[in-house]
Amino acid sequence: FLSCREQPIFSTRAHVFQIDPATKRNWIPASKHALTVSYFYDATRNVYRIISVGGTKAIINSTITPNMTFTKTSQKFGQWADSRANTVYGLGFASEQHLSQFAEKFQEVKEAARLAREKSQDKTELTNPALNITSHQVLPSPIISSNGPGEDKLFRSQSADVEITTEKERLKKMLSEGSVSEVQWEAEFFSLQDNNNKLVAALHEANANVDQWKKQLTAYQEETETLRQRVAELESQGTHDSSSENNKEELSQTLEELELLIKAKDEEIQMLKSQKCGRWEAEGEREETLQKLQELEARNAELEQRLHLAEQTLAETLAEREKMHNEVTKVAEIMDVKIFELSELRQGLAKLLE
Repeated sequence: FLSCREQPIFSTRAHVFQIDPATKRNWIPASKHALTVSYFYDATRNVYRIISVGGTKAIINSTITPNMTFTKTSQKFGQWADSRANTVYGLGFASEQHLSQFAEKFQEVKEAARLAREKSQDKTELTNPALNITSHQVLPSPIISSNGPGEDKLFRSQSADVEITTEKERLKKMLSEGSVSEVQWEAEFFSLQDNNNKLVAALHEANANVDQWKKQLTAYQEETETLRQRVAELESQGTHDSSSENNKEELSQTLEELELLIKAKDEEIQMLKSQKCGRWEAEGEREETLQKLQELEARNAELEQRLHLAEQTLAETLAEREKMHNEVTKVAEIMDVKIFELSELRQGLAKLLE
């Protein structure tokens, strides 16, 4: 479906969907994983196409025409209708940026397709033989009649316009119906896909262990049945030889050991089954534990911040206290000097009075 003339001009990764042809309301996933979606350009035919391949199958093969429209129905999902393929394609992207890049490229390609069509029409008009009439040729006058070619051409043109209008209305209806449940389906699909991958891996591991123990159990049961038949044969012989008695005791003892071993294996199988059931419960407990751990970390960060603020406040208080102490010390020294001067003044007055 790709020729050597076509070259990729833009590529991205996205989950591909197609509208359900039966209901026209739900999306059908085209693959389990994201695929490469590319714009291709055929320089020979001047044609643009959107192509996506899954394995050896073309999931998307859509030729871009000027009347196509790419619609963003959510932050990560967009869609467009292809009347030639009689379907609506949907793409789910990993981010809003990837969706915007694809939409911008769609608009560029659509404009290029429009210019290519106009150029092709102009070229067709220039190469039309009816326009290359020489000066000495005379055109016959058109015949106007109720059944003439002029009215036939007008009738065909009106029919084509009616068909195009009907097709546009039908595609608009498909787009409106298809986008009703798209957002809910997109979120549910990606969530279920992740959960399904985890559950499938756990089930494969548990089933592999159970199948192994079942095979061993079957082998032990067959061996036990063989030994039982042997014991029955020896008992039917009715021999009382000491050697036969010893063999019988040995076989009985072996039989008891095998029965104990089978019982132990049965218990292991039951334990594996219970572990398989408990693994899903452990997933829930692990998520709850992680949530509590995150809450504790947030609480710890808050306490550390409060401790930092308390240390800062304490440092400021100590600095203020040291400052006050220095000021009190200076005031005490000044008072001591004043008291000393006052004492000398009193002594001088006392001597003067004498």
